[in-house]
Amino acid sequence: MKKFFSYLMLIFFLAGVSNFAQEKELDKMPSPVGGIAAIAQNVVYPQSAKENKIEGKVMIKTVIDTKGNVVSTTVEKGLDAECDKAAEAAIKKTKFNPGMKNGKAVESEVTIPIMFKLS
Repeated sequence: MKKFFSYLMLIFFLAGVSNFAQEKELDKMPSPVGGIAAIAQNVVYPQSAKENKIEGKVMIKTVIDTKGNVVSTTVEKGLDAECDKAAEAAIKKTKFNPGMKNGKAVESEVTIPIMFKLS
């Protein structure tokens, strides 16, 4: 399990934050408190996806409020119903630093990739 978690974190690092779709008008994009590891800790690879050897990326559009809470999530690019649910659940459990504009916290939207890769 520890090896899987480390591998999952590496996937997030390589495919993660730099791929967040970003609003260009913000001075600072929202970011997960605790970094990508905070999201990775919340991802539960669905057993059915493991058994069926399902791998790939789920893209989740996420709205973050001025306090860093996840207001809503939408699957932009799905993989499998169970993986899509797992990706949304992981993001909903994560606290974010809010986006900033002119020194003030603002509601913002980012698209976050969640990778599912069997080791």
